[in-house]
Amino acid sequence: MRSVVRSWLPIASLASLFAPLAFVSSSAVAAPPDARTWLTRIHTAAYERNYQGTLVVSANGVVSSSRIAHFAVGDQSYERVEALDGRQQRVYRVNDSVHTVWPQAGVAIVENRPAASRLPGSRRSVDPRALDFYDARLEGVERVAGRDAQVLLLQPRDGWRYAQRLWADKATGLMLRADIVGPNRTVLESTAFSAVELGVRPQPESVTQPLRKLEGYRVVRAQQSPTELEAEGWQLEHPVTGFRLVGAVKRPLEAAAKDEVLQAVFTDGLTHVSIFVEPLEARRDYADLAGQVGATGTLRQRRGLHWITVMGDVPPLTLKAFAEALQRRR
Repeated sequence: MRSVVRSWLPIASLASLFAPLAFVSSSAVAAPPDARTWLTRIHTAAYERNYQGTLVVSANGVVSSSRIAHFAVGDQSYERVEALDGRQQRVYRVNDSVHTVWPQAGVAIVENRPAASRLPGSRRSVDPRALDFYDARLEGVERVAGRDAQVLLLQPRDGWRYAQRLWADKATGLMLRADIVGPNRTVLESTAFSAVELGVRPQPESVTQPLRKLEGYRVVRAQQSPTELEAEGWQLEHPVTGFRLVGAVKRPLEAAAKDEVLQAVFTDGLTHVSIFVEPLEARRDYADLAGQVGATGTLRQRRGLHWITVMGDVPPLTLKAFAEALQRRR
């Protein structure tokens, strides 16, 4: 089961290194002006609004929740997420700096990710260019977390992606709920606020103060750096329809290990797919794998001296297409 942090927050994914492309593509097939306007509002609200609330994710009969807060103060960005179920986990972000704190383990992981760099298609925002590959339709107004929300259906034009139904706050455009819809209109995964306050007074100190209280924690500073697929000796020999590469990073497999994992991220503006490349010698416990939890599919295959893992909220056919297209160039 994916955590709420991974599902909705750009801060919880390596993909947050990559800059969004938040403008409307001139090649997009014409879409209803109202639908395009709503996508732009959703995208803007995700980063400019101050809000806090409880976010609930349900998939495969499993439900998890987190408390989330976002504050924008001038050009400064602050975010706080606390898991309310299972193992204690808290995530704090101040601009470029992200701290993931595990109180029970006494561990804090510190990473540097550019705050201005957000992944298009993260669950709180939608790149309007997604309308190149989805037909959009407004479906009336419903209530979510006690607020009126405009419902927007994004129906894919092909079989490479899932449909998504979005609920955007009528007053602000903030995403209040997002469902990923599979074949036969089955809801594969739903993420929604059960309670939310919008326009709250910014409280950046609620993010910064806990970071001054890490005495006694083992602080691990994660090292990761941007790179390019070709520079690492890999290439996607042919594109998967609608998906574009937005960036790649590499990082050590373990805190002091010499082996590295390479991650490349692709998006169609609404959803994204990650490819991970790891050395065979470092992952001898791995085996071929194909599975799905909620909307998230995983495909792992051995490729020579490497393991290739493809993950994303897409159909199995799409994962297979990415795995087959990735080829070693040296």
